[in-house]
Amino acid sequence: MPSNDLPADIFDLGDAQNYGAKPTSHLIWMELREDGTVHFALPRMEAGQGIVTSTAMIIADELDIPVSMVEVTLAKARPELVMNQLTGGSNTTMSTYYPVRAAAAIARGALLEAAAAMLGGLTPNLLDTEAGAVVAPDGTKIPYGDLAAAAAVPKTTEVEAELKATSELNIVGSPMGRTDARAAVTGAKRFTLDLDIADALPCMVAKPPTIFGKVRQLNNEAEVVAMPGVTHVAVIETGVAIRARTFGQCIDAIRALDVDWDPGPVGADSDDDVLADLKRAEVPLLVPSVPILAKTVDTEFTFAFASNASLEPDCAIADVRADSAEIWGGFKAPVPAQQEIALKLGLPQGQVTINVVTGGGSFGRKLFHDGAIDAALASQAMRAPVRLMWHRADACRHGRMHPMCTSRVRATTLGKQVLTYEQRHTSARTDFGHGFGDIVTAAAGKLPVTDYTLSQTVYSLTAGAHYNFGATTSLLNELVDRRFNTASMRNIYSPNVAIAREVTVDKIARTTNQDPYQLRRAFVRKDRSRAVLDRVAEAGDWGRSMPAGHGQGLGIHNEYHGFSACLIEVDATSATVNRKIRKAVTGPRVTKVVFAVDVGLIINPTGLKAQMMGGIMDALAIVFTSSVHLKDGNFLEASWDNYAYTRQWNTPPELEIHLIESNDESPGGAGEFGVAAACGAAANAYWAATGTMPTQFPINHKGPLHFEPFPYTPSVPPSPTNGLDFVS
Repeated sequence: MPSNDLPADIFDLGDAQNYGAKPTSHLIWMELREDGTVHFALPRMEAGQGIVTSTAMIIADELDIPVSMVEVTLAKARPELVMNQLTGGSNTTMSTYYPVRAAAAIARGALLEAAAAMLGGLTPNLLDTEAGAVVAPDGTKIPYGDLAAAAAVPKTTEVEAELKATSELNIVGSPMGRTDARAAVTGAKRFTLDLDIADALPCMVAKPPTIFGKVRQLNNEAEVVAMPGVTHVAVIETGVAIRARTFGQCIDAIRALDVDWDPGPVGADSDDDVLADLKRAEVPLLVPSVPILAKTVDTEFTFAFASNASLEPDCAIADVRADSAEIWGGFKAPVPAQQEIALKLGLPQGQVTINVVTGGGSFGRKLFHDGAIDAALASQAMRAPVRLMWHRADACRHGRMHPMCTSRVRATTLGKQVLTYEQRHTSARTDFGHGFGDIVTAAAGKLPVTDYTLSQTVYSLTAGAHYNFGATTSLLNELVDRRFNTASMRNIYSPNVAIAREVTVDKIARTTNQDPYQLRRAFVRKDRSRAVLDRVAEAGDWGRSMPAGHGQGLGIHNEYHGFSACLIEVDATSATVNRKIRKAVTGPRVTKVVFAVDVGLIINPTGLKAQMMGGIMDALAIVFTSSVHLKDGNFLEASWDNYAYTRQWNTPPELEIHLIESNDESPGGAGEFGVAAACGAAANAYWAATGTMPTQFPINHKGPLHFEPFPYTPSVPPSPTNGLDFVS
């Protein structure tokens, strides 16, 4: 029975971001220098997703210049771009592809006109471009650098430029290693804390022992200031800031502080208390009891809090003066950051400069700028530049969390048909205080009612109908509860929603005595979705005989104008589950992943595969191991040692990524696209391997802790001194 379109099937989050960016998409600039190189300031943030490389490829292809001669940097905060500087929602390439090509095509046209004038007697249409030079009919070549001055115009000029046909693109679609790869592996790549900013000494903040606690009184400031290397101690809004010669001295000083703290708003709540709040907020399912001939398939799932700390610590450099401030850091929403920091400092927004620096990961964390606020407040209080870094313990306990949530699904079946499908997702509040990257929606996101509306908007624009399951609904109910520091973690709602959907599809298959692959194949709504599903089933040898304790699982997901499918195999035998590795969370092992993706026009196949691999690792963490435990008002995890993200011993020995060619001439979104389908496949493979349908995620969340929690006072553990003991 055909299903109705949901909002995301008609106009999704990517469309919303594209239209939001369009009005200011012409406000980008490209500089052709006299040495023949091209510089472009990308108004997005590179956080490891490879957009600097893919953007350089797009420019190089349209401008007929080697990629090595294109330098892509990151633009500072530019309020005039309005909703055109947010990095999120897998939208960078979707929204910048045509504006960047247009800018390059305009430059190419100007170079042809300048060359025609220089050669005399020729018209631009008689000339061609090749490898960074204009080529005349007689073979004469004029390098772009020699034409730069002549091609320049003294004022903004309206021109028309014709883009190349997709068939004429030679670099776009070809595999290419990242332009920053050598710098990354040699240590030459510069992140925030690598920048050489004059007099910016290390700085850390002693955080409260409770979430959102406040300093009541600092009792031993003079004693701490006198400690080796310490230059400044200051009470700021979020704790006690320490500036010293080294970060180790900052840690020592934090551990020596004597502070009276006011408690935060979480009180003594634990996981079960938040879950009870969610259960009370769940909206009733609408489908009533069904006639005797039909069957109702009900499923319920719970997802624990999860940290979205990135591998790079929360950090920023700040130099705050009496009448100005300059901040360096990783900002995915630089304009709201500029505004909020200006308000905190009591400065006009135009007096605060936000420099966007390449980040070492994000997972959504860098949509918020908590570390930069700490740095700005500390620099202002100390009247000195600071190089601020959050401790790993603070990243887990005071950083941003993916909120706890539940998802319930009810489907009605009759014979082998599915008549109805409804999903109800209930979540603790997701902070959308960054809005859509502009001041207006960011401010709206801080209002209780509008905050809820933004959540509803994002959910409705990401939760599409994947199967022809008759009357279909998918709704969100989100608590307006600001006690927790939350964020829209990578892929926002989709991984949890997809797990609930795909596990329910497997339950429907079991209820109606159908093969999970054949059921999906028969009921998927889109041919492109069926194509990726067929690819993983064939490449992964779906249905092959598996040893006891092993199982296969499937999952699909459509989003960002793209389609994905995943087949996963899991080994849940006792020998594997109970394997012993030092300080490791082991459990069931994913032994094989086959992933297929269709994202429309592919810019860089190498980068796309890397993104899918990263998303798969996220998925394995979500399903099996990674969460934070709330107990008596605090999160127990306090480091990456405690936080069980996917590690080498949990990664699949076999991993295949299949890129499906598409006739679509526009690129879809890919940054987050590897997560949701792999989540569904991993959960179903676990079910097949163990015979137990998983309902609690991650699967190990209710098990014994694999670590001994650090104390809350002092807020950070001592610096390790035994690292060499573990070097073999």
